[in-house]
Amino acid sequence: MTSPNPTQALAAFVAGARPGDIPAPVRARTRTILLDALASAFAGREADETPIVVETARAAHGPGNATVLSGGTGSLSTAAMANAYLITAVTVCDVHFPTLCHVTPEVVPPALAVAEERHASGEALLHAVALGLEVTTRVGLGLSYAAARARGFHTPGITGPFGGAAAVASLLGLDETQTTNAFGICLSQAGGTWAQMGTPTIKFQQSHGSMSGLLAGMLASRSFQATKDGLGAADGGLFASFSDGGDPEAMLDRLGDRWELENITLRPSPAAAFLQGVVTAVLAVVRKHDLRPQSVRSMRVSLSRTGYALHGQLDPKDRFQARLSARYVAAVVLHDRTCWMEQFSPERFADEALVRFARERVETVEDPDVIEGGAAIEIVTNDGETITEIARVPKGDPSDPLTFDDVAHKFRTAGRGKLSSAAIERTIESLDGLERVPDVSAILEPLREGA
Repeated sequence: MTSPNPTQALAAFVAGARPGDIPAPVRARTRTILLDALASAFAGREADETPIVVETARAAHGPGNATVLSGGTGSLSTAAMANAYLITAVTVCDVHFPTLCHVTPEVVPPALAVAEERHASGEALLHAVALGLEVTTRVGLGLSYAAARARGFHTPGITGPFGGAAAVASLLGLDETQTTNAFGICLSQAGGTWAQMGTPTIKFQQSHGSMSGLLAGMLASRSFQATKDGLGAADGGLFASFSDGGDPEAMLDRLGDRWELENITLRPSPAAAFLQGVVTAVLAVVRKHDLRPQSVRSMRVSLSRTGYALHGQLDPKDRFQARLSARYVAAVVLHDRTCWMEQFSPERFADEALVRFARERVETVEDPDVIEGGAAIEIVTNDGETITEIARVPKGDPSDPLTFDDVAHKFRTAGRGKLSSAAIERTIESLDGLERVPDVSAILEPLREGA
Protein backbone atom coordinates (compact mmCIF):
# COMPACT_ATOMS: atom_id res chain seq x y z
CA MET A 1 0.00 0.00 0.00
CA THR A 2 1.57 3.28 -1.07
CA SER A 3 0.46 6.88 -1.09
CA PRO A 4 2.02 10.23 -1.97
CA ASN A 5 0.81 11.39 1.44
CA PRO A 6 1.56 8.78 4.12
CA THR A 7 -0.19 10.81 6.82
CA GLN A 8 -3.50 10.80 4.99
CA ALA A 9 -3.11 7.09 4.21
CA LEU A 10 -2.62 6.31 7.89
CA ALA A 11 -5.52 8.58 8.84
CA ALA A 12 -7.77 6.85 6.33
CA PHE A 13 -6.91 3.52 7.92
CA VAL A 14 -7.81 4.76 11.40
CA ALA A 15 -10.99 6.55 10.38
CA GLY A 16 -12.20 3.69 8.21
CA ALA A 17 -11.42 0.76 10.50
CA ARG A 18 -14.28 -1.05 12.18
CA PRO A 19 -14.11 -3.54 15.06
CA GLY A 20 -14.91 -6.42 12.72
CA ASP A 21 -11.84 -5.56 10.65
CA ILE A 22 -9.52 -6.61 13.47
CA PRO A 23 -8.83 -10.37 13.44
CA ALA A 24 -9.72 -12.36 16.55
CA PRO A 25 -6.07 -13.16 17.45
CA VAL A 26 -5.19 -9.46 17.29
CA ARG A 27 -8.15 -8.59 19.49
CA ALA A 28 -7.08 -11.24 21.99
CA ARG A 29 -3.53 -9.90 21.97
CA THR A 30 -4.82 -6.37 22.54
CA ARG A 31 -6.76 -7.53 25.60
CA THR A 32 -3.59 -9.06 27.02
CA ILE A 33 -1.55 -5.91 26.30
CA LEU A 34 -4.21 -3.72 27.91
CA LEU A 35 -4.25 -5.83 31.08
CA ASP A 36 -0.45 -5.69 31.11
CA ALA A 37 -0.60 -1.89 31.03
CA LEU A 38 -2.87 -1.90 34.08
CA ALA A 39 -0.56 -4.34 35.88
CA SER A 40 2.42 -2.13 35.08
CA ALA A 41 0.58 0.93 36.41
CA PHE A 42 -0.10 -0.66 39.78
CA ALA A 43 3.51 -1.76 40.03
CA GLY A 44 4.41 1.83 39.16
CA ARG A 45 2.89 3.10 42.39
CA GLU A 46 6.09 1.91 44.06
CA ALA A 47 8.53 4.14 42.16
CA ASP A 48 10.11 6.78 44.38
CA GLU A 49 9.27 9.66 42.07
CA THR A 50 5.69 8.62 41.19
CA PRO A 51 4.07 10.86 43.86
CA ILE A 52 5.91 13.88 42.41
CA VAL A 53 4.54 13.22 38.94
CA VAL A 54 0.98 12.57 40.15
CA GLU A 55 0.97 15.65 42.39
CA THR A 56 2.31 17.78 39.57
CA ALA A 57 -0.29 16.42 37.16
CA ARG A 58 -3.07 17.35 39.56
CA ALA A 59 -1.58 20.79 40.22
CA ALA A 60 -1.08 21.56 36.53
CA HIS A 61 -4.17 19.98 35.03
CA GLY A 62 -6.75 20.09 37.80
CA PRO A 63 -9.58 17.94 39.10
CA GLY A 64 -12.10 15.91 37.18
CA ASN A 65 -13.77 12.53 36.96
CA ALA A 66 -11.13 10.53 35.09
CA THR A 67 -9.64 7.61 37.01
CA VAL A 68 -6.05 8.05 38.18
CA LEU A 69 -4.51 4.64 38.77
CA SER A 70 -2.58 5.76 41.84
CA GLY A 71 -5.93 6.51 43.48
CA GLY A 72 -8.72 9.02 43.03
CA THR A 73 -9.59 11.06 39.97
CA GLY A 74 -8.47 14.07 37.94
CA SER A 75 -9.04 15.83 34.65
CA LEU A 76 -8.48 14.03 31.36
CA SER A 77 -5.00 15.57 31.12
CA THR A 78 -4.25 14.73 34.74
CA ALA A 79 -5.10 11.09 34.08
CA ALA A 80 -3.18 11.01 30.80
CA MET A 81 -0.01 12.37 32.41
CA ALA A 82 -0.19 10.45 35.70
CA ASN A 83 -1.29 7.09 34.31
CA ALA A 84 1.33 7.14 31.56
CA TYR A 85 4.04 7.64 34.16
CA LEU A 86 2.59 4.92 36.37
CA ILE A 87 2.69 2.43 33.50
CA THR A 88 6.35 3.11 32.75
CA ALA A 89 7.58 4.02 36.23
CA VAL A 90 9.25 0.75 37.26
CA THR A 91 10.36 -0.42 33.80
CA VAL A 92 7.95 -3.35 33.65
CA CYS A 93 5.76 -2.21 30.75
CA ASP A 94 5.90 -3.33 27.12
CA VAL A 95 8.57 -2.64 24.51
CA HIS A 96 8.47 -2.79 20.72
CA PHE A 97 12.06 -3.79 20.00
CA PRO A 98 12.11 -2.93 16.27
CA THR A 99 11.56 0.73 17.18
CA LEU A 100 12.71 0.56 20.84
CA CYS A 101 9.48 2.18 21.98
CA HIS A 102 7.35 1.59 25.08
CA VAL A 103 3.94 1.75 23.44
CA THR A 104 1.20 1.38 26.05
CA PRO A 105 2.11 4.44 28.17
CA GLU A 106 1.27 6.76 25.27
CA VAL A 107 -1.78 4.87 23.98
CA VAL A 108 -3.66 3.38 26.93
CA PRO A 109 -4.02 6.42 29.27
CA PRO A 110 -5.67 8.80 26.78
CA ALA A 111 -7.85 5.94 25.52
CA LEU A 112 -8.99 5.07 29.06
CA ALA A 113 -9.69 8.70 29.95
CA VAL A 114 -11.79 9.43 26.86
CA ALA A 115 -13.58 6.07 26.96
CA GLU A 116 -14.49 6.63 30.60
CA GLU A 117 -15.74 10.16 29.99
CA ARG A 118 -17.93 9.02 27.09
CA HIS A 119 -19.11 5.83 28.85
CA ALA A 120 -17.81 3.93 25.84
CA SER A 121 -18.24 0.20 25.53
CA GLY A 122 -15.46 -2.28 26.07
CA GLU A 123 -15.55 -3.11 22.38
CA ALA A 124 -14.99 0.57 21.50
CA LEU A 125 -12.06 0.76 23.92
CA LEU A 126 -10.50 -2.43 22.57
CA HIS A 127 -10.82 -1.15 19.01
CA ALA A 128 -9.28 2.21 19.91
CA VAL A 129 -6.36 0.69 21.80
CA ALA A 130 -5.62 -1.74 18.97
CA LEU A 131 -5.52 1.14 16.48
CA GLY A 132 -3.32 3.19 18.81
CA LEU A 133 -0.84 0.38 19.32
CA GLU A 134 -0.73 -0.27 15.60
CA VAL A 135 -0.22 3.37 14.66
CA THR A 136 2.59 3.90 17.18
CA THR A 137 4.50 0.86 15.97
CA ARG A 138 3.84 1.65 12.32
CA VAL A 139 5.00 5.26 12.61
CA GLY A 140 8.10 3.90 14.32
CA LEU A 141 8.80 1.61 11.38
CA GLY A 142 8.38 4.54 9.02
CA LEU A 143 10.70 6.71 11.09
CA SER A 144 13.68 4.36 10.52
CA TYR A 145 14.79 3.77 14.08
CA ALA A 146 18.55 3.51 13.45
CA ALA A 147 18.66 6.95 11.86
CA ALA A 148 16.55 8.49 14.61
CA ARG A 149 18.68 6.87 17.32
CA ALA A 150 21.86 8.15 15.66
CA ARG A 151 20.47 11.66 16.16
CA GLY A 152 19.82 10.97 19.86
CA PHE A 153 16.03 10.71 19.67
CA HIS A 154 13.98 8.57 22.07
CA THR A 155 10.90 7.27 20.28
CA PRO A 156 8.05 7.21 22.88
CA GLY A 157 7.60 10.99 22.85
CA ILE A 158 8.02 11.12 19.07
CA THR A 159 5.96 8.23 17.67
CA GLY A 160 3.81 7.68 20.78
CA PRO A 161 1.65 10.80 20.33
CA PHE A 162 0.41 9.45 17.00
CA GLY A 163 -0.85 6.27 18.64
CA GLY A 164 -2.50 8.18 21.46
CA ALA A 165 -4.17 10.47 18.94
CA ALA A 166 -5.34 7.49 16.87
CA ALA A 167 -6.99 5.94 19.92
CA VAL A 168 -8.69 9.22 20.84
CA ALA A 169 -9.76 9.78 17.21
CA SER A 170 -11.39 6.35 17.17
CA LEU A 171 -13.31 6.96 20.40
CA LEU A 172 -14.43 10.43 19.30
CA GLY A 173 -15.45 9.22 15.85
CA LEU A 174 -13.12 11.54 13.92
CA ASP A 175 -13.28 11.38 10.14
CA GLU A 176 -10.25 11.11 7.85
CA THR A 177 -9.71 14.88 7.62
CA GLN A 178 -9.91 15.36 11.39
CA THR A 179 -7.59 12.41 12.01
CA THR A 180 -5.11 13.84 9.50
CA ASN A 181 -5.22 17.11 11.45
CA ALA A 182 -4.69 15.19 14.70
CA PHE A 183 -1.54 13.65 13.28
CA GLY A 184 -0.37 17.09 12.15
CA ILE A 185 -0.86 18.41 15.68
CA CYS A 186 1.15 15.45 17.00
CA LEU A 187 4.07 16.58 14.85
CA SER A 188 4.22 19.92 16.67
CA GLN A 189 4.47 18.16 20.03
CA ALA A 190 6.90 15.37 19.16
CA GLY A 191 10.06 15.26 21.26
CA GLY A 192 12.36 13.31 23.54
CA THR A 193 16.05 12.37 23.60
CA TRP A 194 18.40 9.79 25.07
CA ALA A 195 20.25 12.51 26.98
CA GLN A 196 17.81 11.75 29.81
CA MET A 197 18.93 8.12 30.16
CA GLY A 198 19.46 7.19 33.80
CA THR A 199 17.06 9.83 35.10
CA PRO A 200 13.28 9.69 35.65
CA THR A 201 12.82 12.15 32.81
CA ILE A 202 13.54 9.37 30.31
CA LYS A 203 10.24 7.91 31.55
CA PHE A 204 8.43 11.24 31.64
CA GLN A 205 8.84 11.35 27.87
CA GLN A 206 6.15 8.65 27.80
CA SER A 207 3.85 10.94 29.80
CA HIS A 208 4.54 13.70 27.31
CA GLY A 209 3.57 11.38 24.48
CA SER A 210 0.32 10.45 26.23
CA MET A 211 -0.71 14.07 26.84
CA SER A 212 0.27 15.07 23.30
CA GLY A 213 -1.94 12.40 21.76
CA LEU A 214 -4.87 13.39 23.96
CA LEU A 215 -4.57 17.06 23.06
CA ALA A 216 -4.12 16.33 19.37
CA GLY A 217 -7.27 14.23 19.21
CA MET A 218 -9.35 16.70 21.20
CA LEU A 219 -8.18 19.71 19.18
CA ALA A 220 -8.84 17.90 15.91
CA SER A 221 -12.33 16.95 17.08
CA ARG A 222 -13.08 20.68 17.18
CA SER A 223 -11.83 21.09 13.59
CA PHE A 224 -8.50 22.63 14.56
CA GLN A 225 -6.34 22.73 11.44
CA ALA A 226 -2.82 21.39 10.95
CA THR A 227 -0.48 20.31 8.16
CA LYS A 228 -1.92 17.59 5.97
CA ASP A 229 1.34 15.62 5.92
CA GLY A 230 2.82 15.69 9.40
CA LEU A 231 4.78 12.54 8.69
CA GLY A 232 6.08 12.92 5.15
CA ALA A 233 6.48 16.67 4.55
CA ALA A 234 9.91 17.36 3.07
CA ASP A 235 10.27 20.57 5.05
CA GLY A 236 9.77 19.75 8.73
CA GLY A 237 7.82 16.49 8.54
CA LEU A 238 8.44 13.89 11.24
CA PHE A 239 10.43 11.56 9.01
CA ALA A 240 12.63 14.33 7.61
CA SER A 241 13.20 16.09 10.94
CA PHE A 242 13.72 13.16 13.30
CA SER A 243 15.25 10.68 10.86
CA ASP A 244 16.82 10.48 7.40
CA GLY A 245 13.58 10.84 5.48
CA GLY A 246 12.25 7.59 6.83
CA ASP A 247 10.53 4.79 5.00
CA PRO A 248 6.82 5.58 4.52
CA GLU A 249 6.31 2.40 2.51
CA ALA A 250 7.50 0.30 5.46
CA MET A 251 4.92 2.09 7.61
CA LEU A 252 2.10 1.34 5.21
CA ASP A 253 3.15 -2.14 4.07
CA ARG A 254 0.14 -4.50 4.36
CA LEU A 255 -1.55 -2.04 6.74
CA GLY A 256 -4.70 -3.66 8.10
CA ASP A 257 -3.55 -7.09 6.96
CA ARG A 258 -0.35 -7.65 8.96
CA TRP A 259 -0.66 -6.27 12.50
CA GLU A 260 2.61 -4.92 13.86
CA LEU A 261 1.21 -4.74 17.39
CA GLU A 262 1.70 -8.49 17.57
CA ASN A 263 5.45 -7.79 17.69
CA ILE A 264 5.16 -5.96 21.01
CA THR A 265 7.11 -7.66 23.82
CA LEU A 266 5.67 -7.77 27.35
CA ARG A 267 7.99 -7.78 30.33
CA PRO A 268 7.51 -10.16 33.27
CA SER A 269 10.13 -8.39 35.42
CA PRO A 270 10.79 -4.77 36.47
CA ALA A 271 14.15 -4.47 34.74
CA ALA A 272 15.28 -2.68 31.61
CA ALA A 273 14.00 -4.07 28.31
CA PHE A 274 17.49 -5.13 27.22
CA LEU A 275 18.01 -6.95 30.53
CA GLN A 276 14.95 -9.19 30.30
CA GLY A 277 17.11 -11.83 28.65
CA VAL A 278 19.48 -11.66 31.63
CA VAL A 279 16.58 -12.39 33.97
CA THR A 280 15.38 -15.23 31.74
CA ALA A 281 18.84 -16.82 31.51
CA VAL A 282 19.74 -16.54 35.21
CA LEU A 283 16.39 -17.96 36.29
CA ALA A 284 16.96 -20.87 33.91
CA VAL A 285 20.36 -21.54 35.50
CA VAL A 286 18.85 -21.43 38.98
CA ARG A 287 16.06 -23.79 37.94
CA LYS A 288 18.29 -26.31 36.13
CA HIS A 289 21.25 -26.39 38.50
CA ASP A 290 19.87 -25.20 41.85
CA LEU A 291 22.83 -22.84 41.90
CA ARG A 292 23.54 -20.67 44.96
CA PRO A 293 25.65 -17.47 44.94
CA GLN A 294 28.11 -18.83 47.49
CA SER A 295 29.06 -21.49 44.92
CA VAL A 296 29.83 -18.94 42.19
CA ARG A 297 33.37 -17.77 41.51
CA SER A 298 32.47 -15.55 38.56
CA MET A 299 29.64 -14.73 36.18
CA ARG A 300 29.98 -13.34 32.67
CA VAL A 301 26.94 -11.64 31.11
CA SER A 302 27.00 -11.22 27.33
CA LEU A 303 24.71 -8.57 25.86
CA SER A 304 23.90 -7.18 22.45
CA ARG A 305 25.69 -4.07 21.29
CA THR A 306 22.81 -1.82 22.33
CA GLY A 307 22.20 -3.67 25.58
CA TYR A 308 25.85 -3.36 26.54
CA ALA A 309 26.02 0.32 25.60
CA LEU A 310 22.99 1.12 27.75
CA HIS A 311 23.44 -1.24 30.68
CA GLY A 312 26.77 -3.05 30.58
CA GLN A 313 28.89 -0.69 32.65
CA LEU A 314 26.25 1.11 34.70
CA ASP A 315 27.19 1.21 38.39
CA PRO A 316 23.81 2.03 39.96
CA LYS A 317 23.47 4.90 42.37
CA ASP A 318 19.77 4.40 43.21
CA ARG A 319 16.90 1.93 42.86
CA PHE A 320 15.91 3.17 39.42
CA GLN A 321 19.42 2.77 38.07
CA ALA A 322 19.58 -0.70 39.67
CA ARG A 323 16.90 -1.79 37.19
CA LEU A 324 19.18 -0.57 34.41
CA SER A 325 22.36 -2.26 35.63
CA ALA A 326 23.22 -5.61 34.04
CA ARG A 327 25.55 -6.53 36.88
CA TYR A 328 23.05 -5.75 39.62
CA VAL A 329 20.15 -7.49 37.87
CA ALA A 330 22.20 -10.65 37.26
CA ALA A 331 23.42 -10.67 40.86
CA VAL A 332 20.07 -10.07 42.54
CA VAL A 333 18.26 -12.69 40.44
CA LEU A 334 20.94 -15.25 41.26
CA HIS A 335 20.69 -14.42 44.96
CA ASP A 336 16.92 -14.16 45.28
CA ARG A 337 15.87 -16.64 42.56
CA THR A 338 13.12 -14.32 41.40
CA CYS A 339 12.72 -10.82 40.00
CA TRP A 340 10.00 -8.46 41.14
CA MET A 341 9.72 -5.23 43.12
CA GLU A 342 11.34 -6.64 46.27
CA GLN A 343 14.59 -7.14 44.39
CA PHE A 344 14.82 -3.36 43.94
CA SER A 345 13.64 -2.32 47.38
CA PRO A 346 15.73 0.14 49.43
CA GLU A 347 16.71 -2.68 51.78
CA ARG A 348 17.83 -5.00 49.00
CA PHE A 349 19.73 -2.30 47.17
CA ALA A 350 21.48 -1.41 50.45
CA ASP A 351 22.77 -4.97 50.95
CA GLU A 352 26.55 -4.50 50.80
CA ALA A 353 27.28 -8.16 50.14
CA LEU A 354 24.93 -8.20 47.15
CA VAL A 355 26.31 -4.98 45.70
CA ARG A 356 29.89 -6.22 46.21
CA PHE A 357 29.05 -9.48 44.44
CA ALA A 358 27.65 -7.49 41.50
CA ARG A 359 30.77 -5.32 41.26
CA GLU A 360 33.42 -7.94 41.86
CA ARG A 361 32.09 -11.21 40.45
CA VAL A 362 29.85 -10.16 37.56
CA GLU A 363 31.52 -9.19 34.29
CA THR A 364 29.64 -7.80 31.30
CA VAL A 365 30.73 -8.02 27.68
CA GLU A 366 29.39 -7.08 24.28
CA ASP A 367 28.63 -10.04 22.01
CA PRO A 368 27.60 -9.57 18.36
CA ASP A 369 25.87 -12.96 18.41
CA VAL A 370 23.39 -11.84 21.09
CA ILE A 371 20.26 -10.29 19.60
CA GLU A 372 18.44 -7.33 21.12
CA GLY A 373 16.77 -8.32 24.39
CA GLY A 374 18.60 -11.63 24.65
CA ALA A 375 21.58 -12.61 26.80
CA ALA A 376 24.17 -15.31 27.34
CA ILE A 377 25.38 -16.28 30.83
CA GLU A 378 28.60 -18.11 31.68
CA ILE A 379 29.15 -19.05 35.32
CA VAL A 380 32.31 -20.58 36.79
CA THR A 381 31.71 -22.31 40.10
CA ASN A 382 34.17 -22.60 42.99
CA ASP A 383 34.74 -26.22 41.88
CA GLY A 384 35.86 -25.06 38.44
CA GLU A 385 32.69 -26.17 36.63
CA THR A 386 31.49 -23.91 33.80
CA ILE A 387 27.74 -23.47 33.37
CA THR A 388 26.34 -21.67 30.33
CA GLU A 389 22.84 -20.55 29.46
CA ILE A 390 21.63 -18.64 26.43
CA ALA A 391 18.36 -16.76 26.31
CA ARG A 392 18.00 -16.17 22.58
CA VAL A 393 14.97 -14.04 23.34
CA PRO A 394 13.58 -12.94 26.70
CA LYS A 395 10.40 -14.40 28.13
CA GLY A 396 7.63 -12.17 26.81
CA ASP A 397 9.08 -11.88 23.31
CA PRO A 398 6.51 -12.46 20.53
CA SER A 399 8.15 -15.85 19.88
CA ASP A 400 7.73 -16.78 23.57
CA PRO A 401 4.89 -14.49 24.64
CA LEU A 402 3.28 -13.85 27.98
CA THR A 403 -0.21 -15.32 27.82
CA PHE A 404 -3.33 -13.67 29.24
CA ASP A 405 -3.00 -15.96 32.27
CA ASP A 406 0.65 -14.91 32.70
CA VAL A 407 -0.38 -11.27 32.66
CA ALA A 408 -3.28 -11.96 35.02
CA HIS A 409 -0.70 -13.33 37.48
CA LYS A 410 1.36 -10.18 36.95
CA PHE A 411 -1.72 -8.04 37.68
CA ARG A 412 -2.48 -9.99 40.85
CA THR A 413 1.11 -9.55 42.01
CA ALA A 414 1.22 -5.85 41.17
CA GLY A 415 -2.19 -5.15 42.70
CA ARG A 416 -1.61 -7.00 45.96
CA GLY A 417 -1.89 -4.58 48.88
CA LYS A 418 -3.17 -1.82 46.60
CA LEU A 419 -6.51 -3.24 45.47
CA SER A 420 -8.95 -5.58 47.14
CA SER A 421 -8.92 -9.17 45.95
CA ALA A 422 -12.43 -8.64 44.63
CA ALA A 423 -11.35 -5.63 42.55
CA ILE A 424 -8.36 -7.54 41.16
CA GLU A 425 -10.41 -10.53 40.07
CA ARG A 426 -13.22 -8.37 38.69
CA THR A 427 -10.72 -6.44 36.57
CA ILE A 428 -9.16 -9.59 35.15
CA GLU A 429 -12.59 -11.02 34.34
CA SER A 430 -13.68 -7.76 32.71
CA LEU A 431 -10.57 -7.54 30.53
CA ASP A 432 -10.92 -11.18 29.49
CA GLY A 433 -14.43 -10.43 28.22
CA LEU A 434 -13.86 -6.79 27.31
CA GLU A 435 -16.06 -6.81 24.20
CA ARG A 436 -19.04 -7.70 26.39
CA VAL A 437 -18.57 -4.77 28.81
CA PRO A 438 -21.26 -2.14 28.12
CA ASP A 439 -19.54 0.75 29.93
CA VAL A 440 -15.79 1.05 30.52
CA SER A 441 -16.32 3.24 33.58
CA ALA A 442 -17.54 0.14 35.43
CA ILE A 443 -14.05 -1.35 35.02
CA LEU A 444 -12.16 1.77 36.03
CA GLU A 445 -14.06 2.93 39.10
CA PRO A 446 -12.83 0.05 41.33
CA LEU A 447 -9.25 0.91 40.29
CA ARG A 448 -9.43 4.25 42.13
CA GLU A 449 -8.63 2.56 45.45
CA GLY A 450 -5.70 3.94 47.37
CA ALA A 451 -6.39 7.68 47.11
